[in-house]
Amino acid sequence: MSVVNVLSGGAAAAVVKGVQAQFEQETGARVNGTFSAVGQMRDQFLAGTPCDLVILTKPLVAKLIESGHVVAGSQQSLGLVKTGVAVPAGAQRPRIGNREELAAAFRAASAIYYPDPEKATAGIHFMNVLKALGLDQELKAAFRPYPNGATAMAEMAKSKSPNVIGCTQETEINYTPGVDLVGSLPREFELATDYTVGICTKAQQPELAKKLAAMVAGPASEAIRRQGGFEF
Repeated sequence: MSVVNVLSGGAAAAVVKGVQAQFEQETGARVNGTFSAVGQMRDQFLAGTPCDLVILTKPLVAKLIESGHVVAGSQQSLGLVKTGVAVPAGAQRPRIGNREELAAAFRAASAIYYPDPEKATAGIHFMNVLKALGLDQELKAAFRPYPNGATAMAEMAKSKSPNVIGCTQETEINYTPGVDLVGSLPREFELATDYTVGICTKAQQPELAKKLAAMVAGPASEAIRRQGGFEF
């Protein structure tokens, strides 16, 4: 059986999984997907992890095209994903409409869940937001970083502590059972990330990769993407 290897940012995990059964049925091939922080996925790819298809941020894919690792012209956008704030399902939703309300919400939290602040798009941005609010040192004891947003949200959903809060890409919030999206970060701190798929230059299954890319960025996954929070 042919295998299509995918390295993807966590924000697009549900999109790939959402079309996987249809793809495998139509092609007889199997999808082997790995999903985590985009920086980590890029590093794994450059380190030689087998890969036919990458789904990363638009700038990272552009750099991989420049370096010859991704086929020029193969890139397709899945859409834009905003960074949002989340709480466990059913918990009271704090106000986050402006910088003062956002700061108060974080200060009131007993634990703050978020993705890798060095390799995850949302994690890097979130730490910059905390620095802008002057909270990056004050709230250190409450920080709960995880390798990617999906893991952070899953762990927050299991938390028994009161007043916990999280921040990551809205798709990772919407696709994770047990957490609710409070809303997008205030406009002052808004981040909309363009997730882009590209075919790897050394793909072992280039034709199958093209078909899967068309599905994750095309009509086959449109409903799944809209449901999760992709904007296009």
